[in-house]
Amino acid sequence: MERRDWYKLDLSAIVYPTLQRRDFSSVYRLSVLLKEDVRPDVLQQAVDMTMPRFPTYKAAIRKGLFWRYLEPNHRPGPFVQKDVQNPCQPMYFKANNRYLVRFYYYGGRIAMEAHHSLGDGTGGMCLLLTVTATYLRLLGHTEIENGGYVLDINEAPGAEELEDAYMKYANAKVCPPRPGEKAYRVRGTKEPFYTLNIVDGIMSASEVMAVAKRYNATITEYLNAVLLYALMTKQQKDWHIRLKPVKIAMPVNLRRFFPSKTLRNFITMIYPGIDPRLGDYTFEEIVAHVHNYMRYYINEKFLRGDITTNAETQRNPFIRVVPLFIKDFVVKSFYARVQDRNSSAGLTNMGALKVPEGMKPYIERFDICMGQPFSTRTNCAIISFEDTLTINFASSIIEADVERYFFRKLVKDGVHVKIESNRCMDT
Repeated sequence: MERRDWYKLDLSAIVYPTLQRRDFSSVYRLSVLLKEDVRPDVLQQAVDMTMPRFPTYKAAIRKGLFWRYLEPNHRPGPFVQKDVQNPCQPMYFKANNRYLVRFYYYGGRIAMEAHHSLGDGTGGMCLLLTVTATYLRLLGHTEIENGGYVLDINEAPGAEELEDAYMKYANAKVCPPRPGEKAYRVRGTKEPFYTLNIVDGIMSASEVMAVAKRYNATITEYLNAVLLYALMTKQQKDWHIRLKPVKIAMPVNLRRFFPSKTLRNFITMIYPGIDPRLGDYTFEEIVAHVHNYMRYYINEKFLRGDITTNAETQRNPFIRVVPLFIKDFVVKSFYARVQDRNSSAGLTNMGALKVPEGMKPYIERFDICMGQPFSTRTNCAIISFEDTLTINFASSIIEADVERYFFRKLVKDGVHVKIESNRCMDT
C-alpha cells in the first residue's frame, strides 16, 4: 500500500475540532478490566509496538487555510500514566507531544482516551484491544490469536481501514430534511472546571435481556426507554412553565449497514424521543414508541439518505473555498444554537463485545464513557462482555437525578444493579 503523509479529516471529524474550548474536548474513553494488575512497563512496550499499526491514531492534527488534516506523528509517545479521578480531560492539540490519544492504568484496568477527530468507538476499541492482546502476549500468553477487534501489528494497514467511508456511501439521490425542535434540557449546578462525574451500573446482561423481552423489545430499545422515562420524570419534577419534548441523541454504527472496515468515524445520529405535551405516557407506551421509531429509522436506505445530507455541504464547491476560520464560526454557532439543543441526553450502545477465545480468561469486563458533555446534560454509554453489562453515565453537573431515576427503574423491573462512582451518591 502506498504510504500517505497526511489524512484529510473524515466527514464527522471535521466538526469535533471546531467545538474545542478551553474546558471542552470531544474525548471518549474505553477501558478493559483485566483479572490481574497491570504492569506499566510492559503496557508501555505494548503501546509502542501497536501504535504504528494505526497511522490515523499515531497522528497530529494540523490546520490549513481551508481545512484541518492529520499528519504522521513521529514524536516520542504516547506515554502510559497512572489513571486519574476525572477522566476525559481536554486534549489540547499542541500538548502531549501532539498525540490525541492517552493510555492509563490502575489495578487491572487499561484505559484509552481518544479525540473523536481520530475515529469513533469501533476504531478506538480496535486500538485498545490490539494493545491489550500485545500486552498479554508480552506476559507470555502467546495463545492469543488475531481476529475481530484485535489486528495483526505486523501487517500493514489496509486502504479500507483509512478511508472516509461517509463520502464512499453518501450517494442517495435525495437529501432528506432534518426536522427538529428544541428538546428539554436538564438543569443543574455546574461542577468546577473539568470535574467529570461518573456513575457506573454493573449488571447481568441476561437479566436485562429477560426484562426487555417482557416488553417485546431489544436491550437497546428497552434501555433507551428507561432513559427517556428518567428524563421525563426529571422534567416533571423540575419547575417549568411548559413541558418540552424529551429526546436522546443516539449514534448508529454504519458498519452494520455498509461493508466498510474503516477505523475512522462512521456513525450517524438518530433521535428517539417522546413529547409529554401530547399526554401522559406509561412506560409500556414509551417502549412501544422507541421500538417503532427504531424499526422506521434504522435501515440502510434512511441512513444512506442521512449521510448524503451531511456530505452535500462538504461537496459544495463554494463551501470548500471558504476560509477555515469562517467555517469554524458558522459550525460552532449552528451546533450551540441548534444541534446541541436537539436532544436531552446522549446514549450509545457498543453492544456485546466479542474478543478472541484466547483473551477471554484474562478479562473481567469493559467500560465505555462518552466523556464531557458539550452542555449541561448527561451522557450514557453501554457495553457488555459475556454476562456483564455495564452502563456508564458521565455528566458535569452535581445533581444525579437522571441517573438515580434510571437505575431505580431497572431495579424496579427486577434487574440487580451494582453501582460504582467517582463521587458520593445517595440512593
